[in-house]
Amino acid sequence: MASAMAAARLRFFSIGRGRCTPSPQLLRGFCTATDQSVGEAVPESVDLAPTTTITTTTEKGAERKGRRRPAGSAPLQETICHMMAKRAWTTRLQNSIRSICPSFDEELVLAVVRGAREPDHALHFFRWVEKTGFRHSAGTYGEMVRLLARHRMLNHARCLILEDMPKRGLAPDEKMLAALIEGYGLAGIPQEAVKIFRRMPELGVARGVRSYEAFFKAILRSGRAMMAKRYFNQMLREGVEPTIFTFNTLIWGFCLCRRMATAARFFSAAKDRGVSPDAVTYNTLLGGWVRCGKLGDAQKVFEEMAQAGLAPNSISYSLLIKGCVVAGELEAALQLYAKMGDKGIRPTEQTYAALLPGLCVEPGRLGEAKRLLDEMAERRIPLRGAASAVLRLISGLCEAGRSDEALQVLQTAEEGLQARPMLAHCDVLIKSLCAEGRQARAADLARQIVERGLILDPRSSGSILTGDNGDGGSSSSSSTSPPSSSSLGLSPGAYIPVIEHLCGNGSTKEAEALFRHLMKRGADDGAAFSALIRGHSAEGAPEAATDMLSIAGRRGIAVEGGALAALAESFLRQGDPAAAKTSLDAMMERGELPSAELFRGVMAALFEDGRVQTASRLMRSMVEKGVKENQDLVQRVLEALLSRGHVEEALGRIRMLRLSGCAPDMDGLLLALCDKRKTIPAASAAEFALDEDCDVAVSTLDRVLDALTADGKTMRAYALLCKLKSKGGLMANQKGCHALVKTLVEQGKTDEADRLYRLVFGKPRPADPCC
Repeated sequence: MASAMAAARLRFFSIGRGRCTPSPQLLRGFCTATDQSVGEAVPESVDLAPTTTITTTTEKGAERKGRRRPAGSAPLQETICHMMAKRAWTTRLQNSIRSICPSFDEELVLAVVRGAREPDHALHFFRWVEKTGFRHSAGTYGEMVRLLARHRMLNHARCLILEDMPKRGLAPDEKMLAALIEGYGLAGIPQEAVKIFRRMPELGVARGVRSYEAFFKAILRSGRAMMAKRYFNQMLREGVEPTIFTFNTLIWGFCLCRRMATAARFFSAAKDRGVSPDAVTYNTLLGGWVRCGKLGDAQKVFEEMAQAGLAPNSISYSLLIKGCVVAGELEAALQLYAKMGDKGIRPTEQTYAALLPGLCVEPGRLGEAKRLLDEMAERRIPLRGAASAVLRLISGLCEAGRSDEALQVLQTAEEGLQARPMLAHCDVLIKSLCAEGRQARAADLARQIVERGLILDPRSSGSILTGDNGDGGSSSSSSTSPPSSSSLGLSPGAYIPVIEHLCGNGSTKEAEALFRHLMKRGADDGAAFSALIRGHSAEGAPEAATDMLSIAGRRGIAVEGGALAALAESFLRQGDPAAAKTSLDAMMERGELPSAELFRGVMAALFEDGRVQTASRLMRSMVEKGVKENQDLVQRVLEALLSRGHVEEALGRIRMLRLSGCAPDMDGLLLALCDKRKTIPAASAAEFALDEDCDVAVSTLDRVLDALTADGKTMRAYALLCKLKSKGGLMANQKGCHALVKTLVEQGKTDEADRLYRLVFGKPRPADPCC
C-alpha cells in the first residue's frame, strides 16, 4: 500500500531543480470546465521544463506559476503571511510553508515581503527563501531594503546593500540607497546618511535627483542648512537638474531651521531656473513665515500664490489663520475662516486646530469656540490636532464657572469626534468641580477614569497632540512635524480632594484604587496617604491603613499626625493597644504631639492588657513631650511597676516625674504597697523618698516600718529606720520602735538593737528590752 502511494506521488510530480511541476495527465483532472481546453492542448509526450507554468482564468491572481489553490481560498502570499504572523519562526514553520509552496518565484517573494505584518517576518522569510533554491534579484533586495528602512531597521538594510548583494554579484540602485539615506534621516542619524551618500560613487551608483532629495531631507532634519547649500551647488556642478520636489524639500528644510531668508532665495531660484512653484511650495514657505511669527511676509506669500494662478487651498488658509491667531489678530483669522466658506473650501482638522486656541483665550468667545467644536462633531472631523485647543476650551469654561458646559465639551469630543478623553481634560474638570463644592460629581468622573483604565493607558494618560502644520510639505500637499507629547496626569489639586471626599464618605477602598493607579505614574502626595489612612481607620480597617503607612515610609513621604492619631484610635477600637502605641511612636518620630486623651487611651489599654512596662515607656514619652495630664493613670502605672518588682524602672520614672514638675503621690504609693504586702518594694520606695527628700508623711513611714516588721523583714526595717534618723526624721510610733528593738534582740542582733535604740532614744539600751 505504501509503495503504491509513493508511486502515485512520483507520477504526480516531476522534479526539476528543486521545483515541483504537475504532470500534464493530472492537470486535466484539476482543470475546470473553462480550463479543460488548456489541459487538452498539452500533448502527453511534451516534456515540461522546470520553468514551464500553467495558469487559469477563473480568478485574477488566484494561481501563481506552477501552483494552484482551491476555489474560495486565500491567495498563497496571504496564507504564508498569516502563518508567519501566528507562529514563531522555526524549522517547523518553514516546513509548513514548503508543504503548501514547494517552489518560489520573484512575484510570490515580492508579494510575501510586501504583505508581511511585521518587518521581522519579512526579513526571516527573505533570508530563508534562498535555502529553497530561489535566487534573489535586485528587485527583491530593493523591496526588502525599502521595507527595513521604513521601519528603522537600518543596520539590516545596510548589511543587505553593502555585504549581501556584492556576495551575490548584484549591484544596488539609486532607489535602494535613497531609501536607506532617508531612513537614517528619519532616525535622527544624519552622519550615517552622509556616509552612504558619499559612498555612492564607490558602489557604482550615480547620484541622481532622487538620492539628492533624500540626502537633503536627511541633513536638514538635523539643521545642517549650510551643508545642504554646498551639496546643492555640487548637484548643479554634476549636472543633476533639480525638480520642483527638490526645491520643495530644500525650502521645507530651511523653514524647519528658521532660515527664512535662505528659503526665500531658493524660492526665487526655482522660478529663475524655470521651475514653477506649486501649491506645496507656496504652502511650505507660508508655513515657515508663520512659524517664525512673520505674519506680514506670510500674507505676501498668500497673495502671491493667488496671483500665480494657484488658488489657496485649505492648507493655505489654515496656516494663515494660525499665523493670525498667534499674532493676536483674531478678527482677521475669523474673516479668513468666513472667506473659506464663501469660496466653498471646507475647513479641515488643521483649520479648526488653528482657530480654536484663539477663541478659547478670550472669555467672551468661549461660546463661539464651543459652537465650532460642535461643528467639528457634526462633520466627524478627528480631534487630533485640536486636542490642546479643547483643553484650553475646557479650562476657559471652568475658569468662568461653567463646569457643566465643560463637561458637555468633553462629552462632545468623545462621542462626536470619537476622541479618547485625556487626563489633562479630566484634571481641569475635577479641580473645577471640587472648587465649586461638587466633590461627588468630581468623584464620579474620577471613578470613570479608573474603570476605563485611562490613567495607565499611554494613549490617554498623557499625550496632547499639538499638530504643527507650519512646515508645509515636500512631496504632498502638507507636511506636519511629529506631534510632541508630554506625560500629563491628574495633578494633586485634582485627585486629593476626590480622595478626601471618598474617604470621608465610606468609600476608602475606591479612593485607594484610584491612588494606586496614580502611584504607578509616580504620584506620592502625603495628603493623599493621610486621607487614605484616616479613611481606613474610620472604617475599622487599620491593617489597610498600616499598608498605606508602610508604602509612604518606603517612599520617604511624611503623613499627617492626625492620620496616625486616627490609626491609633482605630487599633484601640480593635483591641490592639500595642499597634496603637506603634502609631503613637510614629507620630512622635515625625515631630507630632499626640493629645493627652490619646496618650491616656493607649496607656490605659496597655495597662488593662497587662503590658505595664510598655505603658511605662509610653508614660515616659508623654512626660518628655511635656504632657502633664493623666497623673492618676501615672500613679497606677508606678504602683503596678513596684508591685511587679520593677523597682529600678519605677524609681527612674519617679525621678523623671519629679524633674518634670509632676511629682507623684509617694504617700499613696507607699500605703498601697503596704496594703498589698509588697514590703520590699515599699521599703525601696521609702528609702528613695528619703534620699530624694520627697515629701512623705512620718505616719506613712511608720506604716512601712510596721509592715516590714510584721513581715519579718527586720533588717530592712532597721536600715530604713536608721536612714530616717540620719535624715533628721522623727518617729511618731515609739511602740513600733521598741517592738523592732525587741525583735532584733530576739534574733541575736544585739549590736544593731543597741545602735538603733541609742539612735532613736538618745541613750543606751537598758538590759531589759521591755523598759
